[in-house]
Amino acid sequence: MSPGVPFPPREVPPSAWPFDALVLEDGDERPFAGGDLDPGTLIAAYRAGFFPMGLGDEGRPPLGWWSPDPRGILPLDGLHVSRSLRRSVRRFEITVDTAFEAVLEGCADPARDGRWITPEIAAAYGRLHRLGWAHSVEVWDGEELAGGLYGVAVAGLFAGESMFHRATDASKVALVALVEMVRADGDPRRLVDVQWRTDHLASLGVVDVPRREYRRRLADALAAPPLDVVRHGPSPR
Repeated sequence: MSPGVPFPPREVPPSAWPFDALVLEDGDERPFAGGDLDPGTLIAAYRAGFFPMGLGDEGRPPLGWWSPDPRGILPLDGLHVSRSLRRSVRRFEITVDTAFEAVLEGCADPARDGRWITPEIAAAYGRLHRLGWAHSVEVWDGEELAGGLYGVAVAGLFAGESMFHRATDASKVALVALVEMVRADGDPRRLVDVQWRTDHLASLGVVDVPRREYRRRLADALAAPPLDVVRHGPSPR
């Protein structure tokens, strides 16, 4: 575990932005623009079913707040692990919160297609990590960081933000490890949110749910105890 990452997370000031008052019609995915990336704003957004991504090229300003309909989630009992992926899980070493900045850097690599993580976004999630809200799962091949993911844990919700790989299956291994951590205590209210379903994520069991259903599941997850991903995760290196 990274030094100084608290559990439970440190309290953050309330947001000045009324996310709970933002209403979208079914099927309307238009983002809201404005706001800031303060810790209290980010946590309020996740609690209301929103997440940030810039509206400009490669995630540049203006800042947008998204709530897709449908929403991609990974059911805790729906994870698909192929035989080859099981072999990959055994091949790599997995840690939690030991290299958050390195995972963030890998996800923000400017050479990646669809890059959207700006320096401002990276700095904001670095702050959330130091406050105990944002976490990383690292996948190691020896001493080399082969892949990983990061996201935000709010009560029983884990909102995945981004993942990357430098070795075959490394990002998938990170997701497998995350699901195992989230479901470790057997609480069925816990929720893994991946924002959008892609073909890559669908192969692992990600499904689309209507936004109304997502919000119902989110309410249940927010009523669950805080998820201690480090306590449930692999031992630090």
